[in-house]
Amino acid sequence: MASFYDCVVVGGGPAGATAAYHLAKNGHSVLILEKSKLPRYKPCGGGVCPKVAEWFDYDFEPVISQKVTQVRYTYNMEDEVISELSEPIWMVRRDEFDHYMVQQAQKQGAVLQEATKATGIEFKDGCWHISTSAEPVVGRYLIAADGAKGPMAKWLGFKQRKTVMAGAIETEPRLPVHDGHIVHFEFGLLKNGYVWNFPKADGYSLGSGAFVSAKRKSRDLVQPLADYSKQFGVEIDEETKHGHPIFLWDGDQTLHTTQAVLAGEAACVVDPFTAEGIRPSIFSGLKASEAVHSALSGNEQALANYTQTMIDEWGNEMRWAARLAKAFYLAPNVGYRVGVKQPKGTQIMGDVFLGKLRYSDVVTRGLKRISTGLFSA
Repeated sequence: MASFYDCVVVGGGPAGATAAYHLAKNGHSVLILEKSKLPRYKPCGGGVCPKVAEWFDYDFEPVISQKVTQVRYTYNMEDEVISELSEPIWMVRRDEFDHYMVQQAQKQGAVLQEATKATGIEFKDGCWHISTSAEPVVGRYLIAADGAKGPMAKWLGFKQRKTVMAGAIETEPRLPVHDGHIVHFEFGLLKNGYVWNFPKADGYSLGSGAFVSAKRKSRDLVQPLADYSKQFGVEIDEETKHGHPIFLWDGDQTLHTTQAVLAGEAACVVDPFTAEGIRPSIFSGLKASEAVHSALSGNEQALANYTQTMIDEWGNEMRWAARLAKAFYLAPNVGYRVGVKQPKGTQIMGDVFLGKLRYSDVVTRGLKRISTGLFSA
């Protein structure tokens, strides 16, 4: 007989781990179904807004590899700008970070079934029956948090999600780190995106990503990354590189169906300007857990309310982020000159990433500056 749970969470990333943690803490039986053996590698710069700590009652300090206090920007590896952050941003390695979050959910009573792939789903008798590479499992509710490439959204009937399919490539060399308190962004080498270096205690996370054009090929990302990496003493030809898709937010959409919701990158919540994915994934996992908890308590509108909450509390902000992305990446030289090079501009964007300011508070002024710059260029 298949094991039965109040909720099955497919995916052990930040969204799934968050949902499982809060549901288990509220006394529900929860299964985390994870296709890989944890800890597992996950391509990601690993920058985390410390605001996420407000949504948990445990300490993230054991998995913070580095804390950065300055941001360094360049354009074509010149015209350097260094800005102080109002508070540190965490740098994490996703294998350690994700595993740690899952372990916290397990401490609350969630069950982890790892190295087990979901192979199909069927809704019958008021529950979700999930076929796996091991034994089948049954959940009264289902949270699909299996990432950008996961099959759950399509299986649940979400065939045309609103998203911009962005692409990124990354390498994580282990080597001595210089100025580990500085995170680096380069805007001139790559069209429609940027190149980055997120330092860790024992190496770098170097990557490049295009966040506007969905047609960019992975090879177009390699040369900018190779050129940029040399200044940090890294020859990427000698390093393992990982390419991966990113599902950027591109409009409000339904995130619920019969006794199931999408969360994390499966829900296309990634910031279209910065490509920040960890905080929105955690936020969606938190809201998904609240919705399922409410549904299990008898609220028939709880899952529909989850969709509306994500529209109101995340989508409304992402509309502004998308407008800024289109303006900035259309003319990054102008955006760099009238935005990044203005001391207040860099401080403001730092506070947006830190969750201290909302895009809606600052983007109108930023768009006006970029428009003025375009006409005066």
